[in-house]
Parts: sequence; structure tokens; C-alpha cells
Amino acid sequence: MARNEWINSYLEAILDVGTKNTKRFESNSKIVQKLGDMNRKYHQEKVFGDMNTKDHQEKVFSPIKYFVEEVVNSFDESDLYKTWIKVIATRNTRERSNRLENICWRIWHLARKKKQIVWDDGIRLSKRRIEREQGRNDAEEDLLSELSDGEKEKNDVVMTVEPPRDHMPRIRSEMQIWSEDDKSSRKLYIVLISMHGLVRGENMELGRDSDTGGQVKYVVELARALANTEGVHRVDLLTRQISSPEVDYSYGEPVEMLSCPSEGSESCGSYIIRIPCGSREKYIPKESLWPHIPEFVDGALNHIVSIARSLGEQVNGGKPIWPYVIHGHYADAGEVAAHLAGALNVPMVLTGHSLGRNKFEQLLQQGRLTKEDIDRTYKIMRRIEAEEQSLDAAEMVVTSTRQEIEAQWGLYDGFDIKLERKLRVRRRRGVSCLGRYMPRMVVIPPGMDFSYVLTQDSQDADADLKSLIGPDRNQTKKPVPPIWSEIMRFFTNPHKPTILALSRPDHKKNVTTLVKAFGECQPLRELANLVLILGNRDDIEEMPNSSSVVLMNVLKLIDQYDLYGQVAYPKHHKQSEVPDIYRLAAKTKGVFINPALVEPFGLTLIEAAAYGLPIVATRNGGPVDIVKALNNGLLVDPHDQQAISDALLKLVANKNLWTECRKNGLKNIHRFSWPEHCRNYLSHVEHCRNRHPTSSLDIMKVPEELISDSLRDVDDISLRFSTEGDFTLNGELDAANRQRKLVDAISQMNSMKGRPSVIYSPGRRQMLFVIAVDSYDENGNIKENLDDIIKNVIKAAGLTSSKGKIGFVLASGSSLQEVVETTQKNLINLEDFDAIVCNSGSEIYYPWRDMVVDADYETHVEYKWPCESITSVILRLACTEPVTKDDITEYASACSTRCYAISVKQGVKTRRVDDLRQRLRMRGLRCNIVYTHAATRLNVIPLCASRIQALRYLSIRWGIDMSKTVFFLGEKGDTDYEDLLGGLHKSIILKGVVGSDSEKLLRSEENFKREDAVPQDSPNISYVKENVGPQEILATLEAYGIK
Repeated sequence: MARNEWINSYLEAILDVGTKNTKRFESNSKIVQKLGDMNRKYHQEKVFGDMNTKDHQEKVFSPIKYFVEEVVNSFDESDLYKTWIKVIATRNTRERSNRLENICWRIWHLARKKKQIVWDDGIRLSKRRIEREQGRNDAEEDLLSELSDGEKEKNDVVMTVEPPRDHMPRIRSEMQIWSEDDKSSRKLYIVLISMHGLVRGENMELGRDSDTGGQVKYVVELARALANTEGVHRVDLLTRQISSPEVDYSYGEPVEMLSCPSEGSESCGSYIIRIPCGSREKYIPKESLWPHIPEFVDGALNHIVSIARSLGEQVNGGKPIWPYVIHGHYADAGEVAAHLAGALNVPMVLTGHSLGRNKFEQLLQQGRLTKEDIDRTYKIMRRIEAEEQSLDAAEMVVTSTRQEIEAQWGLYDGFDIKLERKLRVRRRRGVSCLGRYMPRMVVIPPGMDFSYVLTQDSQDADADLKSLIGPDRNQTKKPVPPIWSEIMRFFTNPHKPTILALSRPDHKKNVTTLVKAFGECQPLRELANLVLILGNRDDIEEMPNSSSVVLMNVLKLIDQYDLYGQVAYPKHHKQSEVPDIYRLAAKTKGVFINPALVEPFGLTLIEAAAYGLPIVATRNGGPVDIVKALNNGLLVDPHDQQAISDALLKLVANKNLWTECRKNGLKNIHRFSWPEHCRNYLSHVEHCRNRHPTSSLDIMKVPEELISDSLRDVDDISLRFSTEGDFTLNGELDAANRQRKLVDAISQMNSMKGRPSVIYSPGRRQMLFVIAVDSYDENGNIKENLDDIIKNVIKAAGLTSSKGKIGFVLASGSSLQEVVETTQKNLINLEDFDAIVCNSGSEIYYPWRDMVVDADYETHVEYKWPCESITSVILRLACTEPVTKDDITEYASACSTRCYAISVKQGVKTRRVDDLRQRLRMRGLRCNIVYTHAATRLNVIPLCASRIQALRYLSIRWGIDMSKTVFFLGEKGDTDYEDLLGGLHKSIILKGVVGSDSEKLLRSEENFKREDAVPQDSPNISYVKENVGPQEILATLEAYGIK
């Protein structure tokens, strides 16, 4: 089905009826001509009637004209197209007229539907804009109102000493430029992640599908370039392993070396590491990869820990070398990088490549698909949430242009350019930001490999073209590239300068406007030829609809303006022939043009400049920065045909200007080389690391023998009492009370069974059983059946052959005090557990260390934690309507330094997690929000803290693979329940054990669905019937191979 042409021709014919000026809709389309002749009389009689005067014609209402005016763009309805075909084929005048009238009404109906979609989208954007402004205003008010006295005095001094200025001086960056001489002794390990598509080092299948495009080429070349930079020891590019027969076997290889270290170099080189994720037997498009992200995270974590230990043993005296930075590319890899950076406590960098919210807004503006249809097709809401999570965790976001920052990232809740500037100024001046963070946006253009640009390309542009393609070419030994012959056959005079356009045949690339500008400018046609490289094709009819329509329009315009002999449009070209195409344009003293409506970056402009071609480019997007850096061309309005033709004519006709632009481009092109890119990249990363806490994550050594009570005497694991708050129990403000409560709790536990502490060390464990059942009644109280669940799991573990090698972890949304009280009441010995994860993953306690808190974990998760700054904000935002003081209050006994707990009275309407997190993001606050205790409690915890992240932390510290971990869960639970289902670990769902849950407050109906976050048919998830006992649990464990 031709996508646009049939409806456009119909509308043009209708508008042409009754008008004297037919030039506007002049076309060679046979359909238009036939339709105009066929329906002119009918429409004149039916619509316009008997109109003898001009005044009468102006007063008569034209319904068809009204329909046409309502249609902003074309429509993609197959049944409309079929109706159109029937209209053309019908000979009966009456039936033809009825069908035409019917198609008009159908179009009008679709136009109304489109306008409704656009209207709804406008209301949504307006509401969101108001919320963003409110969030920014709230943040600014808090920043002003909560200044300390010292800060106010500091500001007052500045105000009195410094005289008024006409403008604010720029705050200069403290970033130091990366110098290879200074960094040669460093051994950096860098991790890049590009999850989707087909990724390999050689013979990349770019364009095979929508997932395998420029991003694949970019990340592969970036990995190689970084590995060749002094100071970088190893670069790993993580991607998905695919063993499907649909693709080449190479995509199933676990490891592929990208670059070998040079002789005498201590570098390890760069590698592609393929992580199993989802079904390896089939290729999964990126829209369907979302449920498998936790599995990829766990697999990547295993690899990184293994490499960190190996590198540490080789070059760091046995101490692990953790990644210098983890860099996610695109939304899916960004979410992976966010989880990995949180688990390892290393800086994260994000490159969006293309953004979901921008695509979502464009699709809504087109009006063809509703919000639900868009989400069903592209999983766009899941993608947007992944991008928001990536912004939360990212220390730095790499963009190609400034336009990407303002027009694209500016659409996200997690980034406000005005607030980001205010926070940056405060940091530079040493003023507290009160726990508010915004990722730093940096513009680093993609690097390019200019090694393929021959020396003569930059020095011999004035060579005589006749010697290559003229009648004397047989006397020269220079071979003529085949693509030159293919292009030259189109031209009457092939020696004229070449205007080159190279893009895919897409409406957004604006090629038709270029052809019109060329066709309507007679001086330009006399001076130059036009070369259009628009992809590859065999038959236009077999191309995708959008591509075929663009090519058909180009061919019609060539015919309309009689451009035969002046325009070349070859059907085929190889990727390896693109350099020859640039060379041809440069040899003829031509110009390269990119007239796209919006160009996110403009890589072809840099390629053209490398071959000495001046450029003309759209002023919308990345070309603005490129032309500013290279100073080798002109910017134009892509909608202005006259401006396009004037710019082209100016460069082609003025040889001095052409030469100057050429020289500037060649002189400045090094700014876009890979070495320059890596230097800028590492400089920015190092600057970010100065604001990021250094990872102190250690891997516990496995003891050779059992450790007894002497464990208490080991350094750094004894119980630390101090008035400075080294250990905090439930966040009491009084240190003495904390100490007393802790002593009482430990004393009660030790006297409970009248026996000493356990003699196990977690270092001896080979497997972990995690009990994370959120068992609460409707009032939010812990149910008594938790006692039976714990005892049955421990008994089932005792029936296996791994007895003594299985460790137990209790993961809960409750505080330590509540856990202690519950276990005492049900006569459960907490010393049976190796770790207690409390307050939704914000704290870890060790019974085998006399219930000491893991201070390293507290430090591990504190990054971006706003501490006390969150209290007033969360109380203000939590409810959807005004409430009394008693409806939502601070739950003091459950609060701690890493958890702010709020008690919610039953019946009070609170915001869902997604809504509340959105509002916090708009205010620059980065937190994790968890409803627990049947939605009667809200835990606000650090961004990097959660139950699943706590288990990953223990997995690393204790050297236990996540695949050797078994989670015991209910059928529902707290709002972090979904996080516990995915990954390499095994999940055993105990049916009927949970009373009331909190998941109704997780997200709204408009957000993504559970199937977009949790794999539906995962082999790692099993169910056990109600009233389960140890034998039933044992049977399920045996099915997993645990016997």
C-alpha cells in the first residue's frame, strides 16, 4: 500500500476543483489527472452549485473543502486505500459519487480523532508543565529558606563587597583536561553497555533491523579508542548473547577481542562480552527485552566482579580493581548501568542516543495512534521510566549537541536545566544543595576514524577531473571507482560541481525540499549537478511505505522540473563506496548538504568535512555545533527553499569562499577524532569522580576453617558504640537511647535460647536462602504465619545435602526493632540468620556479629541521599488531598539515618509510587519509595538502597553468585515486590500466605504493566500450593537441582 500518495493526490484533486490557479497542484500523477477530469463536474454541481459571481462563490459553504482543511497530515488506513481503489475502478457515476462522499466522511472522522488525540496530549503537557514549574519553584524556595547562618553571612559579605555588575560572570569549570603523559601509570577498567541489537567487531550488519544501527558502530569504535588511550588498562563492552539460528554464530560467542594491546603495552585491550539474557535461542527486539533486564544485571555483575578480582591480582596487589566508570547506551543499558553502579558504588554515565519521551511526543502529535496504541507497540512508558531511572543514577549524561540537552532531555522529570544551573553554582561556591542533585549534561561529539581519508584527499582537491573521467582517462593509470561511473552516467555534463545529499529516504530528511530548491533556481542548475544517495533499492514498490513515498515524490519532482541529466539517483551503493562518493564531490569542487527538518547530530557533515567538502546544513539540531566548531559552511532554515538554493549557489559560485570553508574544515576536523573524543570523555569522567564517593567494596575471603566466638574479636566487626552515631538503631536522635535499646535487644536474643552465638561465618556459605515474604494483615501488622514460613524453609534446607553450606537472610520492610519483637514473640532464633535486611533494604544487620549494623553498606548507599531535607517535602507531597496532622505522620520508631518512615492512616489517599517519585525528581530529590505494611507505612530510602540491591551487595561481599540464591516470596507484597522476581536467582512463590499488600500504590493505570517488568514464563519462578510444609518446599528445591 502506498502510504501517502493516494490520499495526497485525492486531496489535491478536490482542492483543484473550481479554481483557476491549477499551478499550485500541478502534477504528473495519472491518478490526479483522471480524478480531476472524472469528478470536476460532479463536485462543481454538488458542492459549489450554480455560482455565476465571485461573491456568491465566497458565501457558499464547501463541505469537502472543510474536510480537506481538517486533514493536517495523511492517514494510514488500509480500508480507506481499498475504498480509493474501488472509486478509481468504478464506472457507474452514481456509485462512484457515493464512494467519494463516503471516503470524505471517513477522512473527516479520522481528522476529528486525530484532533482529539492532539487536544488530550496538549492538556497533558500543559498539566505536566505546571507541575514542573511548581517543582522548580519549591526547590528554589527550599534552597533559599534553608540556608545556614554562615551561608547567609557569606552571601551578605559578597553582596556588600562586590559592586553591581551588568551581567553574571561565568562560573568556570574546575575540570582538568586529561593528559596522557600524566595518566600513563594508571590502570583504569572501563565498562560500556549496549544491550540490544547485533553487536560484533567486524562486518557489522548495520541496518539489518531497527535495533542494529549507528549506535552499534559507535560503541564498538568507542571501546577500541578508549583501549588505545594511555592510562586505560581494559575496556569491556557488554551486550546480549544470541545463539539463535536466525543470526550468525558469532553473536553467540561469549567473548570477542576488539583490539589487541600493542607490544610493550601493559594494556589488556578491549573486548565484547556477551551476557546470556532471556531466551538465547531467538533474537529478541529491544521492545521485548525489558522483563529480562534484571537477568542481564546479575550476569554482568558476575562478570565485572570476576574481572575486578583478576585485574587486582595481576596489577594491584590482590585488591580488586573496580570499574572507573560504567557507561550505559540507550534506555535499556542505562537501567542496567544504574543497577550496576548502585551495586558497586561507582560513577555511572549515560548516553541516550534516542529518547523515548521525544519519540512519544512526536507520535502523539502525528495523531495516528492513541497513547495506548503507542505504548502497546513500542513499550514507550517502560522505556521512559528506564530513562528516568538512568537520570536518577547518572553522574553525567553525554550528548552530541546542545539541542539534545534543551529540546530532548528537557522533557524529562529528572532534568531541569534551570535548576541544574542553580545547583551547579551553589556547589562551586561551596553552598549546600540540601540533598538535591541534577546530572551534569556534557556535549562530546562522537569521534570518527579518519585513517581511511587518504593524504591526497586533503591535498589534491584541485586535481583535474578530466584525467580521471574525461576522454584522456585511458592515458592515466588511476583506476576509476565503480560508483563514479554509476553516478556520472546520469549527467549530461559530469564536470560541474556536485551538490551531494546522503541520507535514507525519510520524510524527516527533507529531500523533496532540496529537489524543489534545486529545480526552481536556474543559476544553480546551470552551475552544478545534484547527487542523491538515498539508500539501496531494487523495486520501489517493495520498499517500506514511507521510503517508497519519498522516492516517488523525488522522481515526480525530477520529471516536473525536467531535471534529467542534472540529477543522479543511483539504485545501489556499498558502505565501502561512501568515501569514494565524498571524494567525487570534493574533486568537482562541490558541496555537501544536510537539509533535514531536525538533525540530532549530523555525522555525515563531519565525514564530508574530512574529505574537504564545504557544507550546507539545517539550523535545527546538531549541525549548529558542528558548523560552529568547523567553520566550514552555512546554516539554513530547512523549510525555506530560497534560503537553501541561495546558500548552495553562494558556495558553488564563490570559489574563494569555497576554498576558505574547505581549509577551515580540514584544519578543525581533529576536534571530532576519536583521540580527542576520548580525551574529553575521560576528563569529564574524572571530574565527576571527584564528586562521587570512592568504592570501598571488598570481597570477603573464604576462611579455611570454622570461626567460633572469637569472631567478636576480629577488627571492624565488633559492636561499635559511640556518641557520634557509628551505629544507629531505628534513627533515634539520642545516642544513649540507641545504645540502651541495642544492648537490650542483643541481651534478649542471647538469653532467648540460653546458648552462645552461632559459630558460622558467611564466608563458608555456598548458597543463600532469602525469606522476603511480606506477610501483613489489613491493619499492617505482621501475620503470625511468618513464624511457620521461616521454620519450614529452615527445615527444608536441613533436609538437603547442602546442610551447613546454606545461609539464611531475612529481608523485610520492617525496622530491626520490629523484626526482633516478632521473632521473640514466635520463638524464632535470629541467630539462624546470616543477615537481616531491614527497612526495605536500607540497612543490613549481622546476627553472627552480635547484630552489628553494616556501616560499609550505609556508606555504600548514602550517595545522593538527601537526609533530613526529605522530611518536610515528603510530608507535603505524599497525599493527593489535604489531610489532618494525624492522617500522615512520621513513624519515629522505624526511622533511621538511611530511612525516613511515615505512618499512613487507613483510608487516607496517598500518591502512588510513580507519581510521588516524579514529583521528587522535579525537585531534584533522588530517593527510592516503598509502601510496606499493607500500605500503612511509606519508607523513603536512598536511591541505591533496596532489598534486591542489598542482596547483590551481600552476593559480592560473600562471593556467592546470585544464581545460587533462592528467594521465598508471597503472591504479592510491598511495592518493591516486582524487583524481587527477576534475575538469575530462583524464586519460590508461596501461595496464600500474604493477607494484604501494597501493590495497588505502585503505579497508575496509564503506566507500564507488570509483564513489561517481570518475565511471564521464567524457568526461575516456581509456585508452591497453600499450607506448604518442608517436604513441598524440598520438592521444589529438588526441581531446581538443589538436593
